[in-house]
Amino acid sequence: MNFYTRKWVKPEDLNAHGTLFGGRLLSWIDEEAAIYAIIQLGTNGCVTKYMSEINFISSAKQGDIIELGIKATGFGHTSISLTCQVRNKITHRVIVTVDKIVFVSLDEAGKPVAHNKTAIHYTDERLREDD
Repeated sequence: MNFYTRKWVKPEDLNAHGTLFGGRLLSWIDEEAAIYAIIQLGTNGCVTKYMSEINFISSAKQGDIIELGIKATGFGHTSISLTCQVRNKITHRVIVTVDKIVFVSLDEAGKPVAHNKTAIHYTDERLREDD
């Protein structure tokens, strides 16, 4: 798992119990996964198609630093599948896991379109390719 994004849990991120609101965390996951998919597919014309069971394992509280890890697990003709893990940066305790998130590449009309990708490319590899 590659951990790319860190978030600082602030008062506006809390629920009525004083812990990180699950909806806020899911929003962060969807945004980070979308950015990952856009980079992998080379287009911002992709949307979230599917998110599997979301397993909340532990909570986070105000002041915690959490990190979101995203990893590509496969490519379809028009899609990319990802997995996600969120953990506490200091304790490394897992907060949530999502086994599968699927993004689909769309054309200008909003119809699924082939992306022609078959392998994961990491950001540093893309930078070297542009040299």
